[in-house]
Amino acid sequence: MRYLVTLFWTFVLGQVVGYLGSSLTGATYDFQLTTIISLVTGVVILLIGTITPAPEKTSHN
Repeated sequence: MRYLVTLFWTFVLGQVVGYLGSSLTGATYDFQLTTIISLVTGVVILLIGTITPAPEKTSHN
């Protein structure tokens, strides 16, 4: 479930960034390219999360 949520939010935020970036630079907004870039970014974020080691839990007694 967390993978779907991550991909959903990278899609939504990627579209916002793509639209604003194209508006600010005067370029045309490309939905397909923005979707591909945002979902690839989401997959990379998920891969980084699974590759990095989890922090060790310490007890403070």
